[in-house]
Amino acid sequence: MELDIVDVKLLRLLQKDASLSNKELSYHLNKSIAAVHERVKKLKANGYIKRTVAILDRKRVGIDLISFSQVFLKAHTAEVLNEFEREVAKFPEVMECYQMAGSYDFMLRIATKDMEAYHIFLRHKLAVLPQVNTVQTYFVLSETKSETAYPI
Repeated sequence: MELDIVDVKLLRLLQKDASLSNKELSYHLNKSIAAVHERVKKLKANGYIKRTVAILDRKRVGIDLISFSQVFLKAHTAEVLNEFEREVAKFPEVMECYQMAGSYDFMLRIATKDMEAYHIFLRHKLAVLPQVNTVQTYFVLSETKSETAYPI
C-alpha cells in the first residue's frame, strides 16, 4: 500500500490526537465519515497504525525518574543478544530498548518512581542478567521536548 496525501494528513491528525472521531477527521480532511473509517481501517490492516494509546503525565502517575542506560554485554552471539532482549522486554521499568552500533550494545530508557526504585531495578533485575557485563546510566534532569509523532 502506498500512502496518498489524504492518508498522510490522516496519520498526522491521528498522531497528534487519536481520540478524534471519524466525524471530526472527516471535517478536517473534507471526506465522508465512511471514507475516513475505511482509510483508518486500511491503515491499521497494513500496519501503518500499530496501536492506539493514551499518553499519560508520568509525574501524575508517580514516575519521577527517567534514565538512559548503556548496556555492555559479555558476548555478542545471536543467542546472547536474543536472550538479553527477551529478558529485558519483561521489565515494566524498561520503556524502550534499542540495539546500538558503536561502543555499547543496548540503550534502555528506564522509568522509575525515584532513585531508590532505580537502584532496586538495577541491583535485582538488570545487573543480575547473565548476559550483562557493564551498565552505565545517565539520569534526566529536565525534559525539553518529548514527541510521539513522527515527522511524515
